[in-house]
Parts: sequence; C-alpha cells; structure tokens
Amino acid sequence: MNYIFDPDILYKVAKKGMGLPYEQMFEIVRLKLEQKYPGRINKKIQWMFNNAGGCMYSVAVLHASMSEYILIFGSPIGTQGHTGRHFAEIYDFVMDGELWYFGEDRPFERIVRKSGDKYYLSKLQSEGLCIPNHAWVLEYARGIIPSMLPFGIADSLLSTLDLKTVARTFGIYGKLLLKNF
Repeated sequence: MNYIFDPDILYKVAKKGMGLPYEQMFEIVRLKLEQKYPGRINKKIQWMFNNAGGCMYSVAVLHASMSEYILIFGSPIGTQGHTGRHFAEIYDFVMDGELWYFGEDRPFERIVRKSGDKYYLSKLQSEGLCIPNHAWVLEYARGIIPSMLPFGIADSLLSTLDLKTVARTFGIYGKLLLKNF
C-alpha cells in the first residue's frame, strides 16, 4: 500500500516543537506538517477527550483517511491502560513527558520513552502503557484505520457514556475522511 506520510519526517517535525509552551508546540508541529504535506493537515487544532483501552487522553486529529491518521494525544495528569491490538502499525513520537510500556513477551520489563524518543507498535501487537505524570505525543498510524474506531469509542460509548465525545470523534473523523478520500 502507498502511504502519504513518512515516519522519519514526522519524527523530525515532532522534534521541532519540543521545549516550547504547549499551545505553541502543537501549532508549530501542525504548521510544519501542513507545509510538508499541503492540503493533508487539518487547518485547526480541535481538542476532544478520548477514552480508549482504559486510558483517558486529550486528542487533536490532524489527518485522517482510510489508511492513515496523524494526531496529537496526551494527558497533563497521567493515565494507564492498554494500547489495543490493531490492523495498523503505530508510530509515537514523544514531544514532552514520559510513557512506560510493557509487553506480553516482556511482562517484567518496563520500557521507558521520554521526550525526544520514538516508539513503534507493529500490527496486531499490543502493550500495557502508562503516562505516570504527563506526556504529549505525535502519533501516526497506517493500516486499516476504520478497524480502529471500535477501540477508539468503546470506552466512551459503553463505560463513560460520553456521547458528546463519540459524536465529535465521528464528526471530525468523517469530515477529514471525506476531505482526504
């Protein structure tokens, strides 16, 4: 499958915002992505809650299509849960804070990712994750993106009953999907 986005370029862009105040960091990243990939990046950062895999984050979707998405996610207070197991590969670029991971094949080993680090989760793999204090991440996924939606809305729909977040998720994803179809 041909993908539009290059993980190495996304990593370089994520690093350009590091160390800046949050709003400026996110806007620099959005702007640099828009310059590198004209017409593919959302013109406005729209934050919403996301409850997935037991974690609660703030999320801003920058690009969404059938085969790729780019978003910024994070929490100022920490969270922990499950990454999910997806028909997509996921690249995370830590812009601020710290994330901890552990895998099925490494149940006793904590893997720590800090500001400036990158993280890769291959298709059909999953891990436990924890943001012990705070973290902000640029995330890129490629694969069968619509198959990830149940994971992305199940907690909001069935646990927190946050129908506003479910509606915003479908609204933003739907608008970007049509734009990038």
